[in-house]
Amino acid sequence: MTVFLVLGIAGLVVLALSLVAGDLLDGAFQALEADWISSAAIGGFVSAFGFGAAASDGAGLPLPASLAIGGGAGVVVAWFALWLTRLVKDGPSDGTVAIADAVGQVARVVTDIPADGYGVVRVVVGGHTLRFNASAHRPIEAGAEVNVIGVLSPTAVSVTEVWQA
Repeated sequence: MTVFLVLGIAGLVVLALSLVAGDLLDGAFQALEADWISSAAIGGFVSAFGFGAAASDGAGLPLPASLAIGGGAGVVVAWFALWLTRLVKDGPSDGTVAIADAVGQVARVVTDIPADGYGVVRVVVGGHTLRFNASAHRPIEAGAEVNVIGVLSPTAVSVTEVWQA
């Protein structure tokens, strides 16, 4: 039983270290070269195996049954730890919005766009409302919807009217 408890505590230490220094610790397991191996999964398996086997051993079950129960608990916890770490790592992130992200979006003209100058448009990109100077080949009045068709500078875009059927 003591061996199982030591394994459980060692697994918790590995799991805690993976939370604090995850990328550094995952490098230690890089030689294994498998997608399903991570420090969190290994720590979760070892700790659940140790504590599950210790609990079943303490309940008086024979050693093979304790090992099977510990192994089953370890697999379940390792899978859950792997699923959680993939969920966090592969989740979307809010990156910095660039002016190029506005190309192809529908915008609304805030100030009139003259044929030979600039007006202002408002466009929503990734949940962020942005305002850009805008030029067009023909005059466009404020309030009109336009398509952003190109980037002219870090603060200006080229637009065209939305085609109405």
